[in-house]
Amino acid sequence: MSISSNKSIVVRRVFAEDLDNELWLIKVAILRYPYVFMDTEFPGTIFKPSKQVVFEDNPVINYHYMKSNVDALQIIQLGLSLSDAQGNLPDFDSPFCYVWEFNFKDFNINRDHYASTSIELLKRQGIDFEKNKEKGIDSRDFAKKLWDYGLVFNCYGLNGITWITFHGAYDFGFMLKMLTQSPLPLDLHSFVHQLAYFFGYNVFDLKHTFKLLGLLGGLEKIAQTLKLKGAEETGDNLCLEQLKEFGSVVNDAGNQDAQNVENSENRSLKEDKSTPVWDQKTSSSNHADQNAEISLPQEKMTSASPNCLSTDKQHSQQQQ
Repeated sequence: MSISSNKSIVVRRVFAEDLDNELWLIKVAILRYPYVFMDTEFPGTIFKPSKQVVFEDNPVINYHYMKSNVDALQIIQLGLSLSDAQGNLPDFDSPFCYVWEFNFKDFNINRDHYASTSIELLKRQGIDFEKNKEKGIDSRDFAKKLWDYGLVFNCYGLNGITWITFHGAYDFGFMLKMLTQSPLPLDLHSFVHQLAYFFGYNVFDLKHTFKLLGLLGGLEKIAQTLKLKGAEETGDNLCLEQLKEFGSVVNDAGNQDAQNVENSENRSLKEDKSTPVWDQKTSSSNHADQNAEISLPQEKMTSASPNCLSTDKQHSQQQQ
């Protein structure tokens, strides 16, 4: 799988003042790069099931805990990577290719609920909560602009978009909470239909896709199985790893097998049986500022290796 011919990858760090410009770029790029890899950062989980509940792995109960956490918590960060079918990232005719990191102001450590171990980990990984509070994006503005720019609900006929996550319950949960500005639906059935309403049926949870192909474990273990190189864990690199692993699976399985996987995912969603979407996960991110040559604002970007991979998506206090 190619990733923009091994060009250096630049992470575009987005705050409130940059939001319109960056969403416009995504709207333009997504026509050529319709695979969207998504990862969210949030302050851990405060409601946790018992070991027996985890062992039983009941989708309805899993959804109950996920809903309780998403309703009570605030999103901190959203990572997005766009790709074409060959794994190329947008480069806008520059020497670099790009992924996005959206930083939100909603979370207030002095007011909101959080898991302390998760917050400490996120601080160590480089998230600046004070900067987010001062310059971050209001999730209400973000949701409105997603509608305005036609990036959800196929407002501009962008029905070819494929959304991809790994252990994606919380990713989509926080996205739906932002888009509706309401608590999540009361039951799993309603959540599935709301998910399809906003994101369509081209939704992959790689955790489930890998299971269909006999690949088990977290991202790190699967990356080793697929012989992909590893790297330190960051929120943006989680999206890059999802991209590389998705492409590796598609290439190895062949076009027909990939279509079978997609059909299976779509049937699963339509029948309200896509259990892995309700699995719990959290993640962390870390970025180091570097300069990058492009006509767009340089100080908002950070660089990462094109082969950058992260470990499995979890905070230290939570095991998948």
